[in-house]
Amino acid sequence: MSTDNLASRLGYQFKNVALLAQALTHRSYASNNNERLEFLGDGALNFIIANQLYNRFSKLPEGDLSRLRAQLVKESTLCEIAISLSIGESLKLGEGEMKSAGWKRPSILADALEAIVGAVYIDGGHLAAEALVLQLFNERISLIDPKIIDKDAKSQLQEYLQAKKIALPDYNVVIIEGEAHAQTFKIACIIEKLNINVAGEGTSRRNAEQQAAQLALEKILAL
Repeated sequence: MSTDNLASRLGYQFKNVALLAQALTHRSYASNNNERLEFLGDGALNFIIANQLYNRFSKLPEGDLSRLRAQLVKESTLCEIAISLSIGESLKLGEGEMKSAGWKRPSILADALEAIVGAVYIDGGHLAAEALVLQLFNERISLIDPKIIDKDAKSQLQEYLQAKKIALPDYNVVIIEGEAHAQTFKIACIIEKLNINVAGEGTSRRNAEQQAAQLALEKILAL
């Protein structure tokens, strides 16, 4: 799919089309890649969603607002949106990523979507980026129920341990495998008082820690 078609799907026409091209360039393809745009887009996306939640749910405390935002701005959601826009078809990937079907990898798709938000922010300013984010997330924001707030595994584990007056777990890196553009993390979750030592794996440290926390929760329940 051409960048023109993608821009049409986004509902935004770039003044500087090179920014969109850069947003679609993975680090395995070229040094002038989307990592910096991803950094900017991540910040802009989180702020825009936070601002929407702050205005919509005026009585929710900070912790609940953070969890609502985490439900919206997570890799799986960003990947779903990227797929709906067929972003994978426009990605520029190195040979290794092409062979391993990197255009389907959730982390790469999510990063590219954040990079696009960053590119729109640079090209059109805050209002343009906000319009794009709200277009992409409006339905999800309108359907979110503040009474049903999913707490991630790390939060659930922390709250359980605090309630039992048990020291919080240590998360230690066991091993990092793979090349820089396709790493797999293995992280251990250690709770000494309960004699729990489990490890989770993921394509990012955050994902691996969440999986390890989930395994620790399951072990606690089994005990």
